[in-house]
Amino acid sequence: MARPFLVFLFLAGLTSLAVIGQEKAKRDPAEQKAMDALRATGALVLEVAQNDPRLEVSFLQPVDKFGAATLSPLKDLGKSLVALNLRSQPVDDEIAGQLAPLNGLTRLHLEKTKITDAALVHLKGMKDLEYLNLYETAVTDQGLAQLAELKKLKNLYLWQTKVTKERAKKLQEQLKGCDVNVGVEFVPLPEPKDMPKEPAKDAKAKKGKAKNKDAKDAPKEAAKDAAKDKAKDKAAEVAKDKAKS
Repeated sequence: MARPFLVFLFLAGLTSLAVIGQEKAKRDPAEQKAMDALRATGALVLEVAQNDPRLEVSFLQPVDKFGAATLSPLKDLGKSLVALNLRSQPVDDEIAGQLAPLNGLTRLHLEKTKITDAALVHLKGMKDLEYLNLYETAVTDQGLAQLAELKKLKNLYLWQTKVTKERAKKLQEQLKGCDVNVGVEFVPLPEPKDMPKEPAKDAKAKKGKAKNKDAKDAPKEAAKDAAKDKAKDKAAEVAKDKAKS
């Protein structure tokens, strides 16, 4: 009984995969056209997983004449598009207007782009957004107000922006469960305790004592040197007299 049952499960699995494959192939013509247009620009368009037909679009290489037309096909992907990576692309506030219809996004990379606070208004409708990277952009405290309604946001990266710690903390209080990351500040390390600095006054005092000691001992040293020279001269005379005799 066990063997036929295993064969049944295997065949059922193959049938399921075949059905999934057919479902993947049955994309909306407009959606397929948009995918082809994006790939033509050099974008990477991939399905999330073998059994998940949702899409991830990444612009990993520089694109010639990057502009609003480059991102225009994205709107035709509808809810299928869940992740978009525009890292280091020349996206400015005007081009960012193409992001407004992408309400199905859960992940968005905008780090190292040219956006400012004005671009964030286009993200207000992304209620499913969980990850947003704004690292090294010109975003300020004022722009963060546009993100306060993104209640599903879990990770927000604000390194090297103009956002203050105080405003980031306030947003984190508004978005319960969201990690609002403004980076790590450099904190100078304290000097080792076993190597205390010598106070300037003590150092000068020690130096002065050394000089006084040298001056005090100078006559004694001179007398010793004179006695040594005298003894040498006397020994030389004795040796000379013995040689004559």
